[in-house]
Amino acid sequence: MREIFFLSDFGLADPYAAVVKAVMRQIAVGVVIHDLAHNLPPGDLHRASYILYESVPYLPKHSVVLAVVDPGVGSSRRAILVVGERLCYVAPDNGLLTLAYLQDPPRKAYQLENPAYHLPRKSTTFHGRDVFGPVAAYLAAGVEPHRFGPELPVSALTRLPIHLHFGNQGEILTFDRFGNAITTLLATPGQLRGKTVRIRYHRIPVATHYAEVPVGAALAYIGSAGLLEVAVHLGNAREQLGLKQGDRVDLLPYS
Repeated sequence: MREIFFLSDFGLADPYAAVVKAVMRQIAVGVVIHDLAHNLPPGDLHRASYILYESVPYLPKHSVVLAVVDPGVGSSRRAILVVGERLCYVAPDNGLLTLAYLQDPPRKAYQLENPAYHLPRKSTTFHGRDVFGPVAAYLAAGVEPHRFGPELPVSALTRLPIHLHFGNQGEILTFDRFGNAITTLLATPGQLRGKTVRIRYHRIPVATHYAEVPVGAALAYIGSAGLLEVAVHLGNAREQLGLKQGDRVDLLPYS
């Protein structure tokens, strides 16, 4: 029995995440289900994609990732199963797996068209319960991927226009729950030496950890996923610096 790692924007104030887990446990009795995150901003594909980017390298090989952030539920967007080099992914084909593909390149993909592995009655607004959850459970229990539907070329999978790269110019990709800004810039300590970060009219010093600057001061540093981040020591950079997703980020010589 494979383990399942569950990511969604369902939150914890409603029963949606628990219902999906209940459905999976009835299909795959004894399956172990881990919660990656559920309190994402609703429909935030960039945040979901980043969470997978940070998580995927540490998940046990052959695990199933169930990712349900699905603002297009009920539309013509495809429901897919992707077999990566290490893990399998069950998700809507809306780009949320974009950054997971960088960590775990897709080898095969299938469209979830076989109703034998869905709940008998499908809602148009809750495919997490009726399609994605059941498929993840059957997959965890050992059903072969090709049984869920026709194969798709991996080149046809939807990808968000996110480009992680080493360089001196990028943008804010997303924010974590602390209000830290996560950028699209990959960075090394050597690359940041003698540099400062500019976002809008803010010039932000580079540091190695939060306590290196006074409480309430901003800093830029290499985050746990290897990306340049901006934070406020014991504060919220998003709110205090007025930052937003897509803001340009420049890495400049210190002066």
